[in-house]
Amino acid sequence: MTYVITQPCCNDASCVDVCPVNCIHPTPDEKPFATTEMLYIDPGTCIDCGACVEECPVDAIYADNELPEEDEDYLAINEQYFTKHPIGPDWPDVVKPVSIPADLGTLHVAIVGSGPAACYAAMELTAKPRIEVDMFDRLPTPYGLVRAGVAPDHPGTKGVTDQFRSAVGRRNVRCHFNVEIGQGITHDDLLANHHAVIYAVGAAGDRKLGIPGEDLDGSFAATEFVAWYNGHPDYADREFDLSGERAVIVGNGNVALDVARILVTEPDELAKTDLAEHALEALRKSNIKEVVILGRRGPAQAAYTNPELLALGRMSDVDIVVDPDDAVLDSESRAFVDSDDAEPSVKLKVSQVEGFAKRTPDPSRKRIVLRYLTSPVEFVGDGKVESIRIAKNEMVPDESGRLVARRTEESEELETGLVLRSIGYRGTPVADVPFDDQRGVIPNENGRVIDPSTGEPVPGVYVAGWIKRGPTGVIGTNKYCSAETVTMLVDDFVAGRLQAPDNRDALDELIAEQAPDRVDFQGWQRIDKAERAEGKATGRPRLKLISIESMLEAARADT
Repeated sequence: MTYVITQPCCNDASCVDVCPVNCIHPTPDEKPFATTEMLYIDPGTCIDCGACVEECPVDAIYADNELPEEDEDYLAINEQYFTKHPIGPDWPDVVKPVSIPADLGTLHVAIVGSGPAACYAAMELTAKPRIEVDMFDRLPTPYGLVRAGVAPDHPGTKGVTDQFRSAVGRRNVRCHFNVEIGQGITHDDLLANHHAVIYAVGAAGDRKLGIPGEDLDGSFAATEFVAWYNGHPDYADREFDLSGERAVIVGNGNVALDVARILVTEPDELAKTDLAEHALEALRKSNIKEVVILGRRGPAQAAYTNPELLALGRMSDVDIVVDPDDAVLDSESRAFVDSDDAEPSVKLKVSQVEGFAKRTPDPSRKRIVLRYLTSPVEFVGDGKVESIRIAKNEMVPDESGRLVARRTEESEELETGLVLRSIGYRGTPVADVPFDDQRGVIPNENGRVIDPSTGEPVPGVYVAGWIKRGPTGVIGTNKYCSAETVTMLVDDFVAGRLQAPDNRDALDELIAEQAPDRVDFQGWQRIDKAERAEGKATGRPRLKLISIESMLEAARADT
């Protein structure tokens, strides 16, 4: 018997650390880890100990004889990875973490943000002695995109918050939620009261297409739609026109697939999740029958991951439609996919699309249409989107031989009243901290923030997560991103490169004065309890509070 990793895998590699025979790969010190869709277990090496099952934070690992029927494909998916990447006898040396001498006293660190990167940084810091953490978030609720970004119908992925809860609830972590840095409490205030500050604020902005009509009514960033249906208080009052029968999503990453799935899933199914109540009511009235997903490259280069595509194909009463012509690869892509150089994940992407193209759709069912080699060139309409003009692309090698999408003269127009742009998140500047506007990140080297004018590290200032590396990877990718940052920070502390806090008592006074509605960990626990109680009454995991006022009222209950 062997164990098998399945779709919810978050890549945080907790399972890697406990495996006694090193059969789970890629590990964080292997090059493929940076781009892998998920982790894999080698069936030929697994000794059936089950240690990984207990450690997995999202319940993604099963014994092969206990695999749910819908996950049986993952047995072959795990095995195929090791056909391409056989386990070898030589392993990288284990990196030994820097220890903190007792005579240096207590290290005080501020973390701005409370999403995955922030929580993993807190876990890494507080695992060491004599470190105290102050965690800040502008919202009364923690966990960032795990709460406001993960699709409601993927509850397993949200299981990682059990780890995060234990981290932010530790005695040496103080939570300051509903406190926005830059509004009353400044970057300089944080530095004055801590040895170091880690910014783990994610990437809250969205990328632009830069085409005519992009700002018409009916054109939205998919990030707005995701935040709306997840109950983010900044987006709860958004209105999306769901009266038409077709919606178009530009981009085909995992977020695009999530949005498409939410648009065509039966509301009664969504009513079993923590989807925001206002979104559920709007979707009950929706007329959307077809969602078209536009990808600018071919099936072999699509941005989504195989687990998300597999999940899409298993939807009940929804057809996944691919035009047979769209499933035909260009000669260069075909040659690569058929070669030994292609990763099993790429081969699987192509075979899934080819399988969809062979299906006969049922006209009576809702559908998700996957389009490839298409790019939007204009949103058309008088005051609001009425259609989208798209151009046909072709895959051609660039000067380096890499295949890229090139627009042709062939175009068509699709009628639609709703376009959701899903072409990526983008970081936004942080007050008084350097920012790389071109890349949308805070400039850094391995987590140390760099002053662009000098090329030198900014003392005491660090970054982790998407604001550090850009919006890449999945939840667990942040674990090792944050660990790298913490290693730099601790090394600087031990080397005497960090300024000691001026007056720690001043921080409490400053917060009391500038953020009187601060929510601590106990306040968040009361919000969490209230949401779960409301959800239980309606048969749902939770019913999210969607206004700051209602959150604060719950946080103050019984106090």
